[in-house]
Amino acid sequence: MPNLKLLLAVFWATVLLTSPLQAAEVKTAVLRIDRVVGPPISRLDAPPADLGFAGAMLGNEDNRTTGAFTGMDYTLKTQAVAPEEAVAALDGLKAEGIGFIAVIAEGDILKAISDKAGPEVLLFNAGARDDGLRDADCRANVLHVSPSRSMLSDSIVQFLMWKKWPRILLIHGSHPEDKLLADSYRKSAAKFGAEIVEEREFVDTGGSRRTDTGHVMVQKQIPVFTQEAEEYDVIVAADEAGVFAPYLPYHSWDPRPVAGSAGLRPVSWHPAHEAWGATQFQRRFEKLTGRYMREEDYQAWLAMRVIGEAVTRSGKADPGTVRAYALSKDFELAAFKGQKLTFRTWNGQLRQPVLLTEGRVTVSVSPQDGYLHQHSPLDTLGIDAPETACHAFGG
Repeated sequence: MPNLKLLLAVFWATVLLTSPLQAAEVKTAVLRIDRVVGPPISRLDAPPADLGFAGAMLGNEDNRTTGAFTGMDYTLKTQAVAPEEAVAALDGLKAEGIGFIAVIAEGDILKAISDKAGPEVLLFNAGARDDGLRDADCRANVLHVSPSRSMLSDSIVQFLMWKKWPRILLIHGSHPEDKLLADSYRKSAAKFGAEIVEEREFVDTGGSRRTDTGHVMVQKQIPVFTQEAEEYDVIVAADEAGVFAPYLPYHSWDPRPVAGSAGLRPVSWHPAHEAWGATQFQRRFEKLTGRYMREEDYQAWLAMRVIGEAVTRSGKADPGTVRAYALSKDFELAAFKGQKLTFRTWNGQLRQPVLLTEGRVTVSVSPQDGYLHQHSPLDTLGIDAPETACHAFGG
């Protein structure tokens, strides 16, 4: 005779899983702001049309899987606009009742969006690396899933010090973002006891090296540019604009390693990463999209998963509750990096290890062994609580 309790359990499980009346809708979006830029230094770096969107799609699938058992229906809208359309796009998403938006944009655009969004919308910074957004310019309605510049530069300098390569030749570009990154490396060097023995600026003259004779010009130019430098152990390149750094390896006058924007690079994610269950995660993404996962994809995935985890654990789907739970001591997120990720309560930054890659393998993961902290070794990367000028989070 069939087990009556088992039949009843199956019946009610089927009702809960199939009845649309039982599901509360959690509306999410990814808003990507695309600025017009020149061609990348390599055709391999050209961004795919679904950059960021694809990672969010995978995160939304994960949320929907859990939501089927918890009575939550997650929806995702993706939108890419030009900078001048950013605020209007935000207004449109708000009008649709979307309360959770992952934003892939530069820092100035993110600030404008956050000021317009108000407290009824929770934004997730999945692109901008500006330390100011985690410091004096922080916004209460923004949580940061993208690592900051200081987290990335700290991760590199920690490794260089572990390798006993303390003497740095810092080469930075002429663009504003390059100078911000160079300043971050200066602070990281001072923080961990490295020495910047010399600095040089590579001025962008607007010429393109993607020509038949590009490698010939570089092979003559870079050695001369790096000649007669003070004695150093490693070149650190600050080239967010992507103008010169990839040409430094094998072209410098002295045979030295390169780190930063080329050579050994700090990243939030890389398709070669396979540890801690990442291989299965990578394969799921590749099956969904037909390409490798990029940093923006991973960061958008993180944003969706933060939403899903906070909604599941708190049982509520309003932005205020999700924000409060994400910043609480109860929140943690498994993200294929060897440890649970949590948020810093003083500026809304997601703590996370930083991968160091040379392009085909993960060379190391920071924070490095031996860098200790009273709360978490992850807080040795980036702005710590005693250093913060962010007051929107009570810091």
